[in-house]
Amino acid sequence: MPFIDARGLRFYYEVRGHGPRVLLFNGTGGDLRKKPGLLDALLPDRFEVLCHDQRGLGQTDRPDIAYSMADYAEDAAALLDALGWGPCHVMGVSFGGMVAQEFAIRFPERVNRLVLACTSSGGAGRPSYPLQDLAKLPENERAARAIELSDTRMDAAWREANPEALKGILAMMNPANDPGAGEPGRAVGAARQLEARMEHDVYDRLPQIVAPTLCCGGRYDGIAPVANLEAIVSQVQNADIQLFEGGHLFLVQDSAAWPAIVDFMQRDG
Repeated sequence: MPFIDARGLRFYYEVRGHGPRVLLFNGTGGDLRKKPGLLDALLPDRFEVLCHDQRGLGQTDRPDIAYSMADYAEDAAALLDALGWGPCHVMGVSFGGMVAQEFAIRFPERVNRLVLACTSSGGAGRPSYPLQDLAKLPENERAARAIELSDTRMDAAWREANPEALKGILAMMNPANDPGAGEPGRAVGAARQLEARMEHDVYDRLPQIVAPTLCCGGRYDGIAPVANLEAIVSQVQNADIQLFEGGHLFLVQDSAAWPAIVDFMQRDG
């Protein structure tokens, strides 16, 4: 399995596909063992795609120390250095989009084109929904709330009218199906990642992003609402927004999403 040491940590990563290079940042709780994942979508058919388990997550080290968004961005830069990658396209999904913003601000020379999917800038640009608050809810209430946040159309009436679809969603959300369930340090790493997410605020620094940028998301996302994407676009000089039919999982809900992202990455200039 591909592991590499960088910044005092051992990172798990995967590289798939051929073509122009793309650095891909996974979301909250991201673990490359979860299938299907981002690397199982369209990008590796068109590009050489690098994705890694970020600190605290998956098979990467989970130190019990404070994490920052700067740490996540600098981890990625160190990984690129270790693998000999130069400038590349960058895409981040959800929490990964937060890291991608920090990365593009800190390392503008390393970003050709930037895709920010279902994410938020924090601060005056509004934060994403505080996922740490879900853990405080009773189990049944927590699951219902998580589903409705993921797609605001899936309210109580929808859940009652769609029992089979609801059953499938609940099965996907079952912690027992997590490939890393029960591993030492799992809870610590996840908690530290959420702490870093809580502190994310790049809104005032977004004008420092120079790469052509596509902000994309689902119209019914309750975690990173459309207004949050619009706030990012208002701050980035060369940015566009594209919305799709879906919620926080619009990448799998709308078949037009991945082709649009590929088209953006393949443009000249």
